[in-house]
Order: sequence, then C-alpha cells, then structure tokens
Amino acid sequence: MAAVATVRRVETADSPLSARLAAGDDRALAEVVDRLGTAVHAVAVAVLRDAAAAQDVVQDVFVDLWCHPQRFDERLGILRTFLLMTARHRAADVVRSEQRRAVRELRSERLLPPRPDPSPGDLVAAAETGSEVRAAVRSLPQEQREAVELVYFGGLSYRDVAQTLDIPEGTAKSRVRLALSKLETRLDRRLLEHS
Repeated sequence: MAAVATVRRVETADSPLSARLAAGDDRALAEVVDRLGTAVHAVAVAVLRDAAAAQDVVQDVFVDLWCHPQRFDERLGILRTFLLMTARHRAADVVRSEQRRAVRELRSERLLPPRPDPSPGDLVAAAETGSEVRAAVRSLPQEQREAVELVYFGGLSYRDVAQTLDIPEGTAKSRVRLALSKLETRLDRRLLEHS
C-alpha cells in the first residue's frame, strides 16, 4: 500500500490574522503592515538597491495580500516568510524588467543611423535661433517667463511647475499658453517650430 503524503497544519499566531484578512478586515491589513512592513521593505531594497522602487514593491505586496488573501496558505509556512518571499520575487521581476528595457533601448539606439555632424552653417543658424528665442523669452512678463523656462528649459511637467511656483496646475498651464502665444507673435512661426 502506497504511503500518502500529508502536509501537517502549522498553528501560528498568524491563523486568526489570516482569517481576518480573508474576511476583509482592513484593521488586519494595517496590523500586518505595521508588523511586517519594515522587513518587506528591507528585502525589496536589498534586491533593488533603490528605496523608491522598493516602496512600490512593498505597496504591490500588501495590495496583493489584501486583494488575494487566499494566496497565503498557512499550512505551508508563516505570513512573514510568505510576504518576504513575495517581496523578493516581485523585486527580482522589477530588476529583470528594467534589464529587458535597457537592452531594448540599447538595441534601438544601435538600429538608428548615426547623426551626421552639423555643418558650420547649421551651427551658426542654431546659435542665431537660440539668441532670438532667448531674447523673446526674456521679454515675457516674469510669471510667464518662469513657467516657460521651467517647462521648456527645465523639462518639468505642468504639475511640477505648479508645485515649484506654488500655484494651481491650471494656472501653470495658462501661463505657458499665454507665453507661447506671445512668443509666436514675436518669433517667426517657422523659427518656433524648429527650436
């Protein structure tokens, strides 16, 4: 007669907690986060070497626990081990995804033809265009100039401009639109499109 393998049930302090999670008790999730959040974050940081990316992994781990509490099987181990392993796997997935993205970008760059060196005439035209644009931007009212400089020269989003200048996002957008309208009237439309 063949022996039947069984998994011995492990009674832990997690049993009532996992039952509360399965029942949708949000206080149970808060207890788990308070008790294990730091350890989960430490595992994610150890894999990713980036605290911000690790925080995203921590959030994913706990959201997944909340949405799918049945994935934790207390017969196979304790909740701490389950969450730490989940964090390690998720962080490793992030690393692999980032590596694949970097390889794709490198491959794309290799497929692009090399850019030709600009001719002396192109360099002179670019310098003249830059001078005209800078002069036109300097002629804008200060609040419009600040917004345009942050968006186009600083590379900030409208939301970032709004936070930097401590104004509503809609105001930041309006200032940039007004500035662009004034620049368009001051600069040749062709010049504005090529700058």
